[in-house]
Amino acid sequence: MTTATATTATSAPRAAKAPGASNDRSAGRSRASTIIVTGVLVLVALYFLVPIYWVVVAATKTSEDLFSTFGFWFAPNFALWDNLGQVLTYDDGIFVRWFLNSVFYAGVGAVLATYFAAAGGYALGKYRFRGNNLIFGLILGGVLVPGTATALPLFLLFSQMGLANTYWSVLIPSLVSPFGLFLCRIYAQATVDDALLEAARLDGAGELRIFQSVVLRILTPALVTVFLFQLVGIWNNYFLPLVMLADSSLYPITLGLNNWLGQVDRLPEFYQLTTGGVLLSIIPLAIAMIVLQRFWRGGLTEGSVK
Repeated sequence: MTTATATTATSAPRAAKAPGASNDRSAGRSRASTIIVTGVLVLVALYFLVPIYWVVVAATKTSEDLFSTFGFWFAPNFALWDNLGQVLTYDDGIFVRWFLNSVFYAGVGAVLATYFAAAGGYALGKYRFRGNNLIFGLILGGVLVPGTATALPLFLLFSQMGLANTYWSVLIPSLVSPFGLFLCRIYAQATVDDALLEAARLDGAGELRIFQSVVLRILTPALVTVFLFQLVGIWNNYFLPLVMLADSSLYPITLGLNNWLGQVDRLPEFYQLTTGGVLLSIIPLAIAMIVLQRFWRGGLTEGSVK
């Protein structure tokens, strides 16, 4: 009897230590996972930030310093302001024209594409009609089609319509965002409550007013996402303007800078123009991300419907 009691007393502390050991192992695995995830995020951040840093450094150098000094550090001769001045004044300020063209293409295209995607996504997500799933399937298929595959057919179509080599030839294709419509449909299904819509209808609001006053506010996080995707996509679009445009005064920044880069064999000074132009071209996108990131969050209307 005494031996059994002693054995029980001896084994009890061991049993009491088992949960603590399990917690230590879980904490160790959690720390290891945190370190791995942090390391991956640091590598991804470097992948995106290092090219931007190189552009900033390269824009401060002359063409000679660009190839004779270390690429990731500044040269003794700081030529940033001279380079930017040449960019803005070269060929009667053609870069300013390209910049304004990109602002027009990306700004108008992103706003209208976001609005159309919100309207289509809301309609497909909250209304029930024949062919709903078929239309959504076709749109989903449009997400899988790369823009380069449709550029040539669009050029042939716009040529027959007399719209090639005009602003419309770049702007009209930018108004369609299959991914944006897909995202807005999913978000509308998850966040737009049917009871809220019924309450608005009982108050006498029409369907268009409900969409404008209620739904667009609820879809704000999705709209900001779609807008940023469209803005970046249109701003960086190169192949469609290359196919559609022949007049250099209609070029966006991407096509104009590539035109400058193609002349570096003739005039090395175009290296300075190109690097300075690239630096100026990324500023609007950075501003858009900084300004709109505060809207890029979910749950704006959680608790609005009880």
